[in-house]
Amino acid sequence: MKRSVSVIVATHKRYWMPQDSCYIPIHVGKEGKEDIGFLGDDTGENISAKNPYYCELTGLYWGWKNLNVDYIGLAHYRRHFSIVPWYKSIFRDKKKYVLTEKELNHLLDKVDVIVPKKRNYFIENVYTHYMHTHYPEPLEETRKIIEKKYPEYVEAFDKVMKRKSAHMFNMYIMKKDISDQYCKWLFDILLQLESSIDISSYNPFQARVYGRISELLLDVWLFKNEIQYKEIPVLHIEKVNWLKKGKKFLKSKFLRQYY
Repeated sequence: MKRSVSVIVATHKRYWMPQDSCYIPIHVGKEGKEDIGFLGDDTGENISAKNPYYCELTGLYWGWKNLNVDYIGLAHYRRHFSIVPWYKSIFRDKKKYVLTEKELNHLLDKVDVIVPKKRNYFIENVYTHYMHTHYPEPLEETRKIIEKKYPEYVEAFDKVMKRKSAHMFNMYIMKKDISDQYCKWLFDILLQLESSIDISSYNPFQARVYGRISELLLDVWLFKNEIQYKEIPVLHIEKVNWLKKGKKFLKSKFLRQYY
């Protein structure tokens, strides 16, 4: 089946990019920044200036508003979809295992939505993990906004928060009309949240609050709308220091030290 697919690869620096034509490197947060050779998210209708707070979502917003394709996706310069489990590529050139256009089209013959394998928290649920690692007000306010504007989603929100796993990184590949519905709902909530909380005292890491809240909202939307999806692995191009991440997690949980 012939279909047009654009997977946005969000980046803020020069970096290796997959060569398949389905991938579109996008310089997120480009407004006012030096050109790094990639198309910027500051063209057309955009929220490029919000990148310090919305992270890769400024790329997703740009794609929502400016791309006319059958399927749209979002990946990261250092995180990509793959059909190869992470442990099979750990000692090899990981770039060779990034999802190819041929592999992607084969998947899309069977399903309209692709998401990452869930991240498991084991000793925490989605809600407590967020509360231990970030300021609680944004997530609490998000529920209030949903309760007021989208009350039919409250039950799904509460159930997702009690789970011990979640689809993270704001990564997905979806049929464009499905993605458009999600983005309309998501950005409406985030823009309302933006006007409802004060993050002026947050450090740069914590200020990425809208990008982090959206990671949790994806599962709420998928669950409420009974969206069928296919999970595939995420390939980390760069080495991940899991020991360091684990120590930070334990400090946040038991010593209440925010990231």
